[in-house]
Amino acid sequence: MSNERICAQVDLSAILENLENMHRNLKPGTKMTAVIKTNGYGHGAVPIACAVEDLPYLWGFAVATFEEALELREAGVEKPILILGYVFPSCYEDLARLEIRPACFREDMLEQLSEAGKRAGKPVHIHIAVDTGMSRIGVMPDEDGMAFVRRALALSAEGGLEAEGIFTHFARADEKDLENACGQLHRFSSFIDRIGQECGFRFACRHASNSAGIISLPGANLDLVRAGITLYGLWPSGEVPRDPVPIRPAMTVTSHVVYVRRVPAGTPVSYGGTYVTRAEEVLATVPAGYGDGYPRSLSNWGWVLIRGQRAPIRGRVCMDQMMVDVSAIPGVQEGDRVTLIGQDGDERITMEELGELAGRFNYELACDLNARVPRVYTH
Repeated sequence: MSNERICAQVDLSAILENLENMHRNLKPGTKMTAVIKTNGYGHGAVPIACAVEDLPYLWGFAVATFEEALELREAGVEKPILILGYVFPSCYEDLARLEIRPACFREDMLEQLSEAGKRAGKPVHIHIAVDTGMSRIGVMPDEDGMAFVRRALALSAEGGLEAEGIFTHFARADEKDLENACGQLHRFSSFIDRIGQECGFRFACRHASNSAGIISLPGANLDLVRAGITLYGLWPSGEVPRDPVPIRPAMTVTSHVVYVRRVPAGTPVSYGGTYVTRAEEVLATVPAGYGDGYPRSLSNWGWVLIRGQRAPIRGRVCMDQMMVDVSAIPGVQEGDRVTLIGQDGDERITMEELGELAGRFNYELACDLNARVPRVYTH
């Protein structure tokens, strides 16, 4: 693929640096899981996994689907892979064969996974999901939850399962007020303590912290933490403190100017004529658009960087192109580099800033950059 039309450069050294900085904020002995679901939040799951797998404090990886886990195994990734979402029964024997860990939270999953493990001749390593306040997946930390855990342990004794882990997920650890997250942690810790007291069992992998928790909740640093958005140098929210863990963005997205022309006052620009020049302007056409995942909602609202200066978007962002005003930037010509996300000179466009302008947030913006945008990896 050509990298001239549009390209996302991913700095793997930034990802390694972000991991190191997060690891320094953890208590000794706590290991890390790199969350690389949704193709590494748009950054590229396989190249990232290959770049970080050998880190001694990295337990393994977390993904959202069986297909994502399979892609990693087929690429040669050997460390544990945890699937954070539901896995359908047709995949259960492959989970055992490939030693992929499913999140487990339904009674039928326990029974079917155990049978699949027996058929495969090796147990399925499960991580029990506990719902402490997310209301998404997970058993409740109550009597029904205890019955679920007892059944999982009984099936583990039969050889089809191995109850390796137990985890929960914070719903509001990215807020300044951490009362809600602390409440979730308390419910989770109390449930684990009860399992220990009543069943005499300790899970090898207990985990709760997501990216925000790694930064703001040192008390949630259990056996593992799950590094997601901060792995890529992006912030969970504007309320998460920046000081404890310095991170830097790993991705820069660029294009090039393909056409420059001067237009008179009163010229409508792009579909619908939503922008009409008020004076003579110099417009530059950039061959990137919402077909690449660039937000159409930035029409007449966002900007790009050319020659270290901001050039505002004029008119609607098209599927494959957009027009920007370069009247205030001397000498712009065809072939000039255009920075859509990243830094040029003293100016910078961050995903946080762009996401806020677009009415999205940085997670969504990164994930929406699709396969039509080539990824180039640097070290």
